[in-house]
Amino acid sequence: MAASPLSSSSALSKPISKHHSFSLNTPQKVTFPLLPKTLQKPSSFPCNHVLHPQKSQFTTSSKNPISDFISANKNEDGLVPPFSDDDDDKPREECGVVGIFGDPEASRLCYLALHALQHRGQEGAGIVAVNNNVLQSVTGVGLVSEVFNESKLDQLPGEMAIGHVRYSTAGSSMLKNVQPFVAGYRFGSIGVAHNGNLVNYRALRAMLEDNGSIFNTSSDTEVVLHLIAISKARPFFLRIVEACEKLEGAYSMVFVTEDKLVAVRDPHGFRPLVMGRRSNGAVVFASETCALDLIEATYEREVYPGEVLVVDKKDGVQSVCLMPHPEPKQCIFEHIYFALPNSVVFGRSVYESRHAFGEILATEAPVDCDVVIAVPDSGVVAALGYAAKAGVPFQQGLIRSHYVGRTFIEPSQKIRDFGVKLKLSPVRGVLEGKRVVVVDDSIVRGTTSSKIVRLIKEAGAKEVHMRIASPPIIGSCYYGVDTPSSEELISNRMSVEEIREFIGCDSLAFLPFESLKKMLGSESPNFCYACFSGKYPVMPREVKVKRVGDFLDDGLNGPMDSIDGGWIQGPRDLNVEKEIDPLYQKSNI
Repeated sequence: MAASPLSSSSALSKPISKHHSFSLNTPQKVTFPLLPKTLQKPSSFPCNHVLHPQKSQFTTSSKNPISDFISANKNEDGLVPPFSDDDDDKPREECGVVGIFGDPEASRLCYLALHALQHRGQEGAGIVAVNNNVLQSVTGVGLVSEVFNESKLDQLPGEMAIGHVRYSTAGSSMLKNVQPFVAGYRFGSIGVAHNGNLVNYRALRAMLEDNGSIFNTSSDTEVVLHLIAISKARPFFLRIVEACEKLEGAYSMVFVTEDKLVAVRDPHGFRPLVMGRRSNGAVVFASETCALDLIEATYEREVYPGEVLVVDKKDGVQSVCLMPHPEPKQCIFEHIYFALPNSVVFGRSVYESRHAFGEILATEAPVDCDVVIAVPDSGVVAALGYAAKAGVPFQQGLIRSHYVGRTFIEPSQKIRDFGVKLKLSPVRGVLEGKRVVVVDDSIVRGTTSSKIVRLIKEAGAKEVHMRIASPPIIGSCYYGVDTPSSEELISNRMSVEEIREFIGCDSLAFLPFESLKKMLGSESPNFCYACFSGKYPVMPREVKVKRVGDFLDDGLNGPMDSIDGGWIQGPRDLNVEKEIDPLYQKSNI
């Protein structure tokens, strides 16, 4: 049952202030000497050319992909255990990408930019640099600072580089799946770094394997390299276009060859990708503007949905539309949780968005309180907005430890809420005897929220009121975010009042969905709200969730069925699928 936004309804008493929206610069018009004569400019998008390759042989199923998968193993609260650590009960972004062209310190700048994007993925990192027409790669498991050192960066000379930080959503967590990937084919070598998720990955892989392709990884990104390798289109960037014509789902990618850097964004623009320029003329692509800021690159604009940008020494930056683009469907969770507050994502300040979310909560779900606190770090800006609107002081009631990894050793004698206590410490002086509003960005399973409420009450709080700066999450994401199956999402199974009882707080309110869209104004139709509505812009025929008990695999141990990285089969009508999907007989999915 879908949850209503508020446990008690209230009308919006004051109009929501319209926040500043960053305008995008229109790219210069470019002429490609080798483009087909049939290219035409789209009326609704600022790309210069639209390519119309022959119709793809791949079809998409119209079946609803929401999984029926749920584990029989439940904890003492009756909830499904989390995938790894239930004290880190948040959706996780898959990765961040960066590309740099025309700087003699390309790999070192790439390294710094990946530091700025570390929040987007902590499992692995890699850089590919080009020197004397040779692609050289360094990848490793762990944080950017653990993978790279001075000697490894010395192995990556050259003026062109791409980089990647990874949190796996497709492909098991093993070294061979750490990007960027590099491959050689008949026209040379190519490297790729990918942010997003391909919803037709297994069908594409089955087709390629039937035609003789051999795969080295279990990542969906590798199919892109195979599709480029088998393409006969010329010039090179048209091979990328032809490959992307067969992809369904989310992809913001950077490619590197012996002489070119290419950036591509899917037609819906699910995941962010921006372009900037350094003072020496070097071109930079990155998942967020915070990476541009660190390496002193000036933000120019987004890579548009459906756009291919090709950078080389001969022609500079050239822009082409990948294909006719539908209405953009940018991930709203970038503004709620994933991106850093100092980034500009989809042309809008993340800080201003989150501050507005808090203001809306204070207006629509007010409560008598003495202090406003945040669940750090992602709830801080929304809490500041709530406190400012409510006229109540904001204080640090929870202190987060930044020195705790994703795994730790518990003492032999069980300590209740050990994991949360290790990461969050309540400040008794702020909380004792107070009526406390706690602002967090989201509730996924509810297990962490219940422990936080208990911590605050044990620190002496008289009342605890939870305010959530997003609507209830009722659906899984299939576009590059690691979320549980829908049955594990507490808002998919409980009403707001039931969640309040489970968490143990005195009141609970979510950001109303309609108020969120009202705040976004005319940009509202450009965002994807599938996790709040269950309505998916691109219907996947393959459902991807992390299996309960999924583990880090070094590629040497573990069962063979772990190689698919947690892909499970979604519900479908086999007879219908056989009719509409010519690949069904081959892929059997």
